[in-house]
Formats: sequence, C-alpha cells, structure tokens
Amino acid sequence: MGYPVVHFEIGCRDNQKTRAFYCDLFGWTAEPGEMSTELTTGAGGGINGMLTTLGHEPHNYTNIYVSVDDIDAVAQKAESLGGTILIPRTEIPGGKGEFAWIADPEGTTIGLYRSPE
Repeated sequence: MGYPVVHFEIGCRDNQKTRAFYCDLFGWTAEPGEMSTELTTGAGGGINGMLTTLGHEPHNYTNIYVSVDDIDAVAQKAESLGGTILIPRTEIPGGKGEFAWIADPEGTTIGLYRSPE
C-alpha cells in the first residue's frame, strides 16, 4: 500500500468567518457540522478537507492527513525514528474512521488517518 495524502484540516477561531473566506476565495462548498465544517474543493483530482474550531490552542494551523492501514504501528514507527505522538489513535464520531497526530523530529505536525472498515 502506498501512503497517499487523503485529507486536510484548517484550524480557526471563527468557523463562519473562515468558511466564508475560503468558499469565496476558491469557490469551495461547505457543509457545517456540529464540531467542524466539511469542505468540498470540487477539484475532481484533489482532496477535500475541513475547518475545525477546537476552542483551545492550537487555534490556527493547517494539517495534512496520510492514509495508513495501522495507525498505532505507524505512530510507533514515527517514535522510533525520533518523532512524537501528539494525539493517539482516536475514533472519529459517526463511524468515519480513526485519526492520530504525530510530530516529526523537528516538531512539524502531520495527521494519520484510517478509513472505516
């Protein structure tokens, strides 16, 4: 299996204002949800993403997510290579899979994603 980038996330303080900015700028469509806003880029060959308002630091960030078969194994491998597990494997509400955040040895954050079975 390859490890494609499958999703992106943009953190913000004001979801409505940020949503309007990106939708107006790029013509994206948005579907607001309870905790986040799903973004559809309409690119055909691109990836879709989301806006997230965490309510705590980090407020403003951009993260990409890499598809993996086993989040725990990849996170442990990252640690063995000098990285850090920032958020351990976590279920996404609604049966949408699982995610984790790791940091590389320099502290750059990247997401891991496993789709639902």
